Amino acid sequence: MIETIAMYMQHALVRRALIVGVLIALSSSLLGVTLVLKRFSFIGDGLSHVAFGAMAIASVVNLTNKMVLILPITVISAILLLRTGQNTRIKGDAAIAMISVGALAFGYLLMNIFSTSTNLSGDVCSTLFGSTSILTLTKWEVWLCIILSVAVVAIFIFFYNKIFAVTFDENFAKAVGTNADGYNLLIAIVIAVIIVLAMNLVGSLLISALVIFPALSAMRLFKNFKSVTIFSAFLSVFCSFGGIIISILGDTPVGSTIVAVDVLAFLICSLTGAAMGVNK
Repeated sequence: MIETIAMYMQHALVRRALIVGVLIALSSSLLGVTLVLKRFSFIGDGLSHVAFGAMAIASVVNLTNKMVLILPITVISAILLLRTGQNTRIKGDAAIAMISVGALAFGYLLMNIFSTSTNLSGDVCSTLFGSTSILTLTKWEVWLCIILSVAVVAIFIFFYNKIFAVTFDENFAKAVGTNADGYNLLIAIVIAVIIVLAMNLVGSLLISALVIFPALSAMRLFKNFKSVTIFSAFLSVFCSFGGIIISILGDTPVGSTIVAVDVLAFLICSLTGAAMGVNK
């Protein structure tokens, strides 16, 4: 097995996939803890479906670089989702469901009406559940992922104290002069960027798992916010790396394999936490 892995690692495409997978996993895990604690974890579902709709539009207009359209549409939707979720007439979960279902239906409708592909079902399935496109990344796509991932990590580190304050007590943060709405907006934009980056890795339907599972797993073992965040990042990177390797060796779908490893890690952390009495 080691010799097989070493052989695959000689290929640039595999090395690029591992780099991108690790960076996406790291980025998604950092804000996953905040989203879970703020009970806004399903924002990933809503934005991933928006990204699917945007990708459908990009395919219809034959854009060579789909990221030019997908990224701004997803970011704008994140802002609208945040604003709509703060509306007393439309609660956060209702806003997510509304945008999620609408974007998914709109995207699939466009792909059916205007698609010139001979394998529409295969294209849709690949977009929703991930595909082998993670193994065909270009140098430009890898560098874009590196730049955006570094930006996400830098933002989280630089604004760590503010994000911590907004996560646990938004009203108190506002009372002491913190621009809580601004930081919520920043979190929403960063999550939108992560969603777009993760589409090639796990597909639009499985992105939420990449955000939620490492955070939930870490919470089964630790109670301190900093410890949970650090362990969540470590676990997410480990599961992503392991999932990609297993996918390559076993010829299984990349996205589903990564999520399966995340689920297994969650079960192990839950049993370990229960045995240690962490959650008592």
